[in-house]
Formats: sequence, structure tokens, C-alpha cells
Amino acid sequence: MIRSTLFLLFALSPSLFAAKPNVVLFLVDDMGWMDCGAYGSTYYETPNIDRFAKQAMRFTNAYAQPLCSPTRGSLLTGQYSARHGITSATGHQPPQPAGFKFLPETAPSNAPMLVPHSKNHLEPTQITLAETLRGAGYRTAHIGKWHLGLTQPHWPEQQGFDVAFHCHPDPGPPGNYFSPYGVKPEGVANAKNKVGTITDGPEGEYIVDRQAAEAVKFISSSKGGPFFLNLWCYGVHGPWGHKEEYTKAFMAKKDPSGRQGNPIMASMLKSVDECFGRILDELDKQGIADNTIIIFNSDNGGNQHSNITTEGKKSANADWQKWAGTQPPTMNTPLRDGKGTLYEGGTRVPLMWSWAGKIAPGSITPTVVGPIDVYPTVIDLLGIAKPEKQTFDGVSYAKVLKGEGELNRAAYFNYHPHAGANRAGGVWVRTEHYKLLRWFGKTNTHELYNLKEDLGETKNLATMMPDKVKELDALIDGFLKSTGATYPRPNPDYKPVAAKTPAASTDPLDNWKERGCKATITDGILSMKANGKAGNAFLGHGMAKLTGPAIVKLRVRSQTGGAGKIDSFPNGSADANGMISVPLEVKAGDWQELKLELNSKALLGTLRVYLPDAEIDFIEVAPMKGKAQRWDF
Repeated sequence: MIRSTLFLLFALSPSLFAAKPNVVLFLVDDMGWMDCGAYGSTYYETPNIDRFAKQAMRFTNAYAQPLCSPTRGSLLTGQYSARHGITSATGHQPPQPAGFKFLPETAPSNAPMLVPHSKNHLEPTQITLAETLRGAGYRTAHIGKWHLGLTQPHWPEQQGFDVAFHCHPDPGPPGNYFSPYGVKPEGVANAKNKVGTITDGPEGEYIVDRQAAEAVKFISSSKGGPFFLNLWCYGVHGPWGHKEEYTKAFMAKKDPSGRQGNPIMASMLKSVDECFGRILDELDKQGIADNTIIIFNSDNGGNQHSNITTEGKKSANADWQKWAGTQPPTMNTPLRDGKGTLYEGGTRVPLMWSWAGKIAPGSITPTVVGPIDVYPTVIDLLGIAKPEKQTFDGVSYAKVLKGEGELNRAAYFNYHPHAGANRAGGVWVRTEHYKLLRWFGKTNTHELYNLKEDLGETKNLATMMPDKVKELDALIDGFLKSTGATYPRPNPDYKPVAAKTPAASTDPLDNWKERGCKATITDGILSMKANGKAGNAFLGHGMAKLTGPAIVKLRVRSQTGGAGKIDSFPNGSADANGMISVPLEVKAGDWQELKLELNSKALLGTLRVYLPDAEIDFIEVAPMKGKAQRWDF
């Protein structure tokens, strides 16, 4: 009788007897939206990530915070950074004491704004995703970068993880990526003293390879029950340790799209891809791949500001210059800007989910989601109730993953009260295709973009659509109030000091001369249109004492496309002796970044940039030696 009853129960509801699904969250550090083949890169080689994309649902409108610690806090709490308080990459700094005022009440009279401090740790009172899963019978592991607390009360072991492989302080990996890592099991963590659970491997071992080995070991030892593997990869963050044998191979490769080309980043992404591939292979080996929910994500947009030689910024180290020259780590084209900013390049990231039999393989969704939604979505898929004492800003998009419906959410927000004007940052809201940016450091300053028509955020619609600005700005007011955000306020004691400065230049072209064309600037974009015969239109500029070799970069867009060139006259444009000419091609369509090499060791002299009718976002001239010059118009 008992046997027949059990058989009937199983027939009616086999899920009652099915093993609980495992969960793997693989988070890459600083991986941009365009930094793998699945998302459109034609330079980086990521075969394991790309094969995973064929098994997964790929999100095209997934967001993160502009910096890593806030995103990590949101993944584990289901809360906006405005609520959990970690608003900048400060998880490696000492935690603030009880009663600390995160929004100062006063500031020096020469400071225009009262700017909030970021919390340096994840509060122990938070009921994290790991704690919820452990309470449901899951074995939990954190492997890699933490960046949510320097001292032991704020380590992964105190936030729900049974197994933890980590060290502190940890804005980047120990040992500059290579063993010996020099991590001690005890002591006071500081810049000269790494403390944590990471142990040395064989000399020269690469930390990302070690993460893969630790993950495989954890998966293999978790056969008896469900597990949650939280692998937060050290790659591809600074200090950019890389395997030279990989980097050498990429030195000879050119990106056919012209967007990317940094061999160090390509090398590091190859190692990250191999780490992810080893995890996928181990799940297959253990026969549990089909019963594992796998999430692939990044913590912020791609870094396109570090290691470039610009005015007032020191040059990159010798190793970087040897392999990558003056290139930034990556390029996020067609997105605007990158890590640390509220533009799409800083916040839009890759996100993919797989679960065999539940999530359609090779599917794509435009649903707008973010790190706040991962926690509620995971526990919804697993049938685990939300902890009653945990406040959630995120919502579950399980129905989207399973193809059972859409996500009904009016708006999504992103909050970064740091950097920019007066170091005060800003906040944005996205509803459908519209995105409104509000800048705290400039009162009543907004930027409005239609991302469906203008993914590169080049046309600010704020003055043309005041009603839409008002509508979305009201949503931002509600967000700041509901989350208790300690957003920047004007300093009531501010007393601006009149400084004796030279009169500002009235030249909108910033000393570029228009020849054979008409050049105008609107919302930071220079538009040039030929007056007569195509091919004769150019912008010219004297490069003073800049000496080659040099890299010239342009971000351009043209409806028609066409050929162009850059000419360098070392003795001035009246003297063609020694002239260097480098041809270029502008493709018709979307924004593209062009990079050209002027290999002469002579003075650059006068530079001429010949283009078809086009829009220009910026021009940058970066000599191999000396400071670069950049014009953002």
C-alpha cells in the first residue's frame, strides 16, 4: 500500500522527489558589455562563454552599478546601493564605526556640495542570498574577490558561506595575479599585509587558474546535496597580470571592426574564459549540468580610462606600455564611456542564465534587469520563500526566464553619488526606452536619451522634452526618498571665491580649424559637412611640440561613410617635406572608434583630419612619449 501511494505521488508530482538544483554565480570583474564573442566582440576570444550563450538566455538590457562593491552588495542583498549604503568601490577600506554620519553636516566653505561617504562594508544584519540558500539546505562557497568588508566580522564566512577562498584588502588580486600570493591566515589587513584564506600555489600559478581549481574541488566535494558556488573572478581588474604566451599571440591579431585591440585584456579574458569553461566541464563530468542554474554576469562596465596617457595623468607602467602602448584596457563602442560613469558604457553589462529544460537555450530578451533582481529571482526559481526580515528592491524575473510572462516594473534606477561635477555624481532612471540622468553637482541639470534610437547617448533630449523630464524626475525623487539615499546636497556654508583666471576661450572648436567644410557643435558632438568637393574637407590643428610616434583616435559616425586620411606636416602645412599620410575608412552607420598610427619620429607639426560628412565625439592624439591631448568638444 505504501509503495503504491509513493508511486502515485511521484506520478502526480515528480518535482517532489527531484534533487534541488545547484546554483553557480560566475561574476567577472570589469568585463564590458562588448567583451566577449556572444555580445559582439570580434577581437577577444571567449569560446567557453560563447558556447554557454547557446545554452542560455542572453539579456541585452542588463545593468550593474558603475563600480564593483555596490554591485556585489546588491547581488547578495537584493537592494539598491542607495539602500545598502555601499555606493563606491570602498570595500577594502576600514569599516566605519557605529553612529558614523554618512552625509556630513558641514563642509569647508570652498566646497559647493555636502557629499556622502560610501559605506565600506556589508552590514552583518543583512540576510544574504547565501544565508537564505544555506538555510534551505545548500552548501555554500565564495571563491575570489569579496570587496565587501576589510575586517573579519565582514568576511564571507560571516555572510552565509561555508567555504571561502579570499584575501583582504582586495580591490585587486594578491601577488599581482601570480603565486606566491603572500596571504597570511591572521593579522591586520592593510596595503602591505594581505590576510585571508588564500594559500600559495606553485610558483608562477595564475590566480584565475587557481580559482577554477578551487571551484572544481568544491563541486566535486558537494555530491551529497545541492550547492551554491559564488565565484567572483579576479580577472580582468588591475593590476592586469597576464600570461605573456597568450598576450604574444594577440599582439599579431587585428580587430576587423576596429573597436578593440588590447592584447593584455584579450589575454586576461582568455584566462577568465578558461576558468568558466573548467566549471562547465566539471558540472558535465559530475552529471549535474542539467540540474544546475548557471548565471554569468559582470560587476560594472568595461574600463576604458586606466593606463592611457592624458594631460595631468601619469603614464602606465613599463609592462603595459610594452604590450598595450597607450591603449585603455578595453573599448565599449558603441556605448558611451565606461566604468565609473553613469553612461551606458559604465553600467550596461553581459548577463546570461541557463537551466536545462526550464530556460530556452539560445534565447535573447530585452528585459531591463539588474543585480538587485538576482537574489529574488534565484529563490523564486527554487521555490524558497523570501526572508521576512529582508527588505528587497529587486523583483523576480523567473517568468521571463521560463518564457511564462514579462517583467512588470515601471522603472529601474542607478545611483552613483560620486565623481563628476563637484565630486557629487548623479542618478538615473530608465522607463522603457527613455533614460533620464540627474546630476547632483549641477543644480537642475539633466540629460535625457532615447536608448532605442540613440544607444550611444549622443542626443540630449532634455530641452526638447520638458514634460518627459518632469515625469521621470518625479520618479527619481520617489526613489531617493523610498531608499533613504544620503544623496549630495548643496553646502549651506559655501562661499565661492572669485579667482583671477584667463578669459575662457570663445572658440567652440578649441583651435581646430575648419577647411572646405562647415563644423558645428551641438551637445558635445562636432558635425562637419563639406562645402564643396568630397575629399577636400578637413579639420586642422597645430600640435606644437608633440613628437611621434603617436596614436590618433577618433570616435565618429557617418550616414554615408567614405574614405579619409590623417596628414602630419612636421614643418607646418606650408611645407610638405617629411609629410606623413595615413588613410582611414569610415563605415556608414553607427558610432565607431578609429585608431591610426603615425610612425614618424619627427614633430607632428600640423595635423589634418580628412573625413566624409560625419559627426565626431572626440579626437585624441597620444604620443608614445609625453602627454596626450584630447578634444571632447
